[in-house]
Amino acid sequence: MTRRTLRRALTLILATSVALPAATPAAHADPRPAAIDAWQESTSVRLTADGSLSDVLALSSGDVWAVGQQQIWDVWKNRGTIRHWNGERWSEVAIRDATGAGNLRAISAAAPGEVWAAGDGHDGLPYLARGDVSGFDRVRPPGLRSGDWLGGVDAGDERVTAVGSRDGNGLIVGWREGEWTFQVTKEEGALYAVAGAFAVGDTGTAPLIMHYAGGTWKAMPVPSIPGGYLRDIQVDSGKRALAVGGVYSGPGKVEPLALAWNGKRWQRLALPARGARLYGVTGDGKGRYWIAGYDPAHATEPFMLRCEKRSCEIIRGGAAEGRSSVRLQAVTYLAGRQAVWAVGHAVDAKERYTDVVESFGPRSPEPAKS
Repeated sequence: MTRRTLRRALTLILATSVALPAATPAAHADPRPAAIDAWQESTSVRLTADGSLSDVLALSSGDVWAVGQQQIWDVWKNRGTIRHWNGERWSEVAIRDATGAGNLRAISAAAPGEVWAAGDGHDGLPYLARGDVSGFDRVRPPGLRSGDWLGGVDAGDERVTAVGSRDGNGLIVGWREGEWTFQVTKEEGALYAVAGAFAVGDTGTAPLIMHYAGGTWKAMPVPSIPGGYLRDIQVDSGKRALAVGGVYSGPGKVEPLALAWNGKRWQRLALPARGARLYGVTGDGKGRYWIAGYDPAHATEPFMLRCEKRSCEIIRGGAAEGRSSVRLQAVTYLAGRQAVWAVGHAVDAKERYTDVVESFGPRSPEPAKS
């Protein structure tokens, strides 16, 4: 099994592939916070046993979406799930599809009433669904086929983009002006996340970043980082973005990786916690970012990085009784509350999974309970 195939297998099981859309629509109206650096609360959306959350998106403090899977170790009962926070409680949103969704990895929204989710279908095809709080319906782009894989989705005004892989190369599925298009990259590898005009992944041996311009996607020059890979990207504008992932150098040997875009080139950031795994990134739209992940050196503590002006610092949550590890796979910024929510799963001593929602921000009551 190649390194890329191994990471893909882990992604399919544990939903470590996350795709976080661009900045929260309301972020431009939010005052710059004085400090968002305190772990606040650990809760759960209460998925069925062995459940994990893969992605999260906050449209507002009373309109938060999350996707994931339940009973991940049972091939017959495993199913995807879509959850919604209405400001008071989490609820499950129906998926109206007879074939059923498998692992759902990514969620995005063009508007509060037009939300998209992407992942696997139990029929062996990639899964795309569109809906709102009343339920989701499967969307079947003509041209998707068995063996295709989707890891990320991004929705905007009159457009949708989903990314993944086909036959060992990156795959980009687009909907614009009422038509579906497919582009297979010249580069080998896979794409795991997309935001605006950027998509990120890896070639199996190095980071891969694609950019949309002139009606097509093309690979961008990136720093030479053997073993590097990217799992998520936050885009503030055409002149500012942050992509995160890691650098693989052998079994169990991974160091964190973050590449910053300044409108002209991608540059690597110096990061603390050298052994940490980075999965998801969000931002306030003003150059401040939060990166969710997992630090094996402090496995029981929720882990996050906060970055600003090319400098990053560690934020750790509190260890909870019964947890042997906590892995945060996605993070979203709650405009107006000056807070971030990160989602993923905790594992106990018996290898049982429980979904988690970790809140970081001002120490005031945060309504994240189910």
